[in-house]
Formats: sequence, structure tokens, C-alpha cells
Amino acid sequence: MIVIEESLCKGCGLCIKNCPTSAVALIDKIAQLGIHCTSCGICLRVCPCGAVSRNDIVADGAAVCRACPVQCAIQPGFEGACRRYTNVNGTLIRNRELVAASDRAGKLYPEIPDRPLITAVGAGTEYPCCKPAPHIVADRVRDIEVITVVTEAPLSYSGIKVKIDANAHIGAEGARVFRDGAAIGMVDTEEYGAKMLSIGGANILSGKHGFAAARTIVGLANGERMVLQVEKGSTLDITVGQPPIIDGVTEKKMRVGCGSATVGMFAAQLSSVVDEAIILDHHVIGLLSEHRAGEEVGMTYSGVIPNGRKSTRGRYFGEQGHGWGGTNIAGPLQAVKMVDMNLAKPGLRILVTETTGQQAGLLAVQSDGTVTEIPLTAEIQAVVDLIAANCEEARVSAVYVGGTGGSARAGVTTYPIKLSQAVHQGEVKLTIGGAPTYILPGGGINFMVDVEKVVPQAFTWVATPATVAPVEYTMTRATFEKIGGHTAAVKPVATVKKDV
Repeated sequence: MIVIEESLCKGCGLCIKNCPTSAVALIDKIAQLGIHCTSCGICLRVCPCGAVSRNDIVADGAAVCRACPVQCAIQPGFEGACRRYTNVNGTLIRNRELVAASDRAGKLYPEIPDRPLITAVGAGTEYPCCKPAPHIVADRVRDIEVITVVTEAPLSYSGIKVKIDANAHIGAEGARVFRDGAAIGMVDTEEYGAKMLSIGGANILSGKHGFAAARTIVGLANGERMVLQVEKGSTLDITVGQPPIIDGVTEKKMRVGCGSATVGMFAAQLSSVVDEAIILDHHVIGLLSEHRAGEEVGMTYSGVIPNGRKSTRGRYFGEQGHGWGGTNIAGPLQAVKMVDMNLAKPGLRILVTETTGQQAGLLAVQSDGTVTEIPLTAEIQAVVDLIAANCEEARVSAVYVGGTGGSARAGVTTYPIKLSQAVHQGEVKLTIGGAPTYILPGGGINFMVDVEKVVPQAFTWVATPATVAPVEYTMTRATFEKIGGHTAAVKPVATVKKDV
């Protein structure tokens, strides 16, 4: 239950602005709680005055939601903080019926093959763009005439997203990324178990380091080794398809999940060999006995408090650094902030490990509440090895991002907007070097493609500067004619292949 200490409340209103259920009101410049407060704890986190606290009391009639770690206490007739569940006569009911099917994916066109009749790799470029594309070929596929239009298109609106599987802290989000002293991109927001880089883009390509950016995009997309430097951060030695080398250290494992997820997956095994486990992670540190998964396997809270900022039960935010699990914690002893000896007993054993299981230590609680490191047993090491065995091998991957919604369309059709519309409607299939693409919604033709699925060494660059991508549009003959395609330039695919 949430409690507001009125003598500390300054009436700032932050709790009201952030409350997801509008359960807080300002009365006489003091925050007051309504009966439908769910004890989600958001007000506790945002209050700058320390006026909010939470205890373990559950209000009469409230049903405790178990759908996430927040565990809202929801009164009859009201919803929880996420607005997904409603307390109906003491039972929590999902307030939206199951949707069995969706028609939002659009119409499917099975007559269009998944692969182009030919790729654009080596096709060359016709300039200016008003000319028909270098090759427009036709063939019959499943008794339907299909056309593929190919060109190697210079794209100034292009870049590459690089995914680096690593826990290691490489630098702040938004930090510039350099190659040989030239700023060619930035550190992007982190994805699950990986650091992300954004290299290139129209503004960087048109800037003073555009040539370096173009060379880097093409080099990465073609599988070449690149050494990059993050501003106030790490040196990255990366090759797509290979393990990343960060500050001279080769990353071996991609984490199995965050610290909380690791506890959730391996609670039964962990609880069978230790009294407590701290799974270190720069995002969320997991504490076994306090976690809901610990409760599920019969554990009660041990009194151990890990080094981190508490989020919800058994989940603590870590601080990024170069220590275990990508945190600022250099070893198992630093993982424990304190031990509440009102709950803990001397001899309590605490396993400290990472989400990759690559490093681990065992601690024992002393009578004065301190901890000392003791040797790992074989049975405990076996559980650590189980965590490691469930981790994937760390590697670098990349997605080339480009826009073909401009003049390059004129090589396909005399009516460019019809090509854009047909691509978005699924009537025209866009591939890059023979590889499938994801088309971003909205205007234009903006795509993403996994560079490892593209024909090898498919990307080049020109000194405008821009990168050059092999672009293929595949459609039925009927669609090609409907969008105003250059029908006079169509050749049988066999003729082109024979010439090759």
C-alpha cells in the first residue's frame, strides 16, 4: 500500500502527472490518494521530496496482479497501472478479448517469387535516372509472367546499423563514433544483449567526413574488418559475422537475458544449490530470493541487498561499467551492498555471477553481516555452466538502411509514385542483392536488409559521396504495365543470362 507523509509533500504535482490510473489528487496543495490506487510505485519513484513510501499491506478487496514484477493491487471494478487487467468480483480479467486473426498485414501476392529473376550485383547504373534501368528482364514463373528490374543505385540516403553482442560498456548513447579520427556515426540505443551503432546517414554523408563514412558503410556491409573508436569510450575491432573485440578483449557470449530473466529461467536450479543468488547485469540485476521466481520455487527473502537501484521485487537497476555483467562491480564482494541480519543467518551462501555465466564467485555471510568469499563447489559451478551453455556466441551483425524513393524509381517507371505505392501494397517485391528487405511504413521506399544475406561484396560507393546498393524490383507483368513501367526495355531473362 502507498502511504503519503503529508508533512513532507510540497504539492509539486509530479505524482499526479505520472500516475497511470489518475489515483492521486492535489487537495489543499497536498497529494491525496484515491481508493483505486494500485500501489504500482510510480509516485514513489518520481517524488522529489521523499513523501511517498510503500508497505506490504494489501487493501481489503484488492486482487494482486501477477502478470509483471510490479504486482498491482487492483480494487474491484478498476484496472491496474498497465490498463490491461480489471478486477471483476475479485478475479482479474484481461479487458480485451483474444484476437484470433489480423488482416492488417495487407494482401498477399503469392504469384511474385521470393527471389528476383537476376540480382543487380554487377548490373551497373544508368545515369541520368530518366533512362530505363540497366536490365529489365522477364520470365514465366508458375505460368505467370514476372518482371525484375535491376540497377546499382547510388544512395545518399543510406547508412548501416551495427549490432554488437556484448555486455561490455562501450560508451554513452549518442556518443560519436570515429574511424581514423573522422566522425562517421554514433552509439545508438541498446538492444537486447547488444550494443548498437548507427553509421552514416544523409547528413553525415554530405558532411566533411562523408567519404570516410561511405567507405565504412561499404566496408562493414561487405564483411571487412573495421577498427572504430567511441568518443570517451572503447576501441571496437569489428567484422560482421565474427565475435567483437572491445578494448582488445574478444567477447565470447551474448547474455541469456537480463539478470531478472536469468533468475526467472534458472530459479529452480539456483535454489537447489545456494541460499541466494545475485545475477549481475548492467540493465537489471536479479536477486533470487526476493524475485517472484524465487517465491515460485519456495524461497523467502534472505535479507541480502545487492548493489543497485531497486526497481521492483528482486530487480535492481545496475550501473554501466567495465566490471562483471557490464556493471561497475569488479567482483563478487562488491555485489553485496549490505545484509539485514534480522532476516539472514550466518553461513548463508550467496552465488554471484553474470548473465553469461563466464565469471562467478561464492560468498558466505558472517555473524556481523559482512561477507567473505569461499570456494565454489562443483554442484554450484554446474549451475553456472548451465547458464553459460544457454548463451549464444557473441558476434557482430549489420543491417544496411537505404532509401530508394527518389529519382532511382524513374529507371523502373514513368510514374514514380506508382512504384512507391505498389511496393508498400506488396504488389512489387524489393530485394537488395537477392536478399529480402523490410520496408519501413510511411512515405517513400525506405528499407532495411541483413547484409549477410546479400550477394558477397555487393556494395560499393561513389565520390558524391554515396553508397551504391544492388536494387531489384520484382512484380508481375500486369503490375509492371499498371505502374507505367518501361515495357519497351523488357528482355527475356535467358537472353541476359546468356550474355553474362
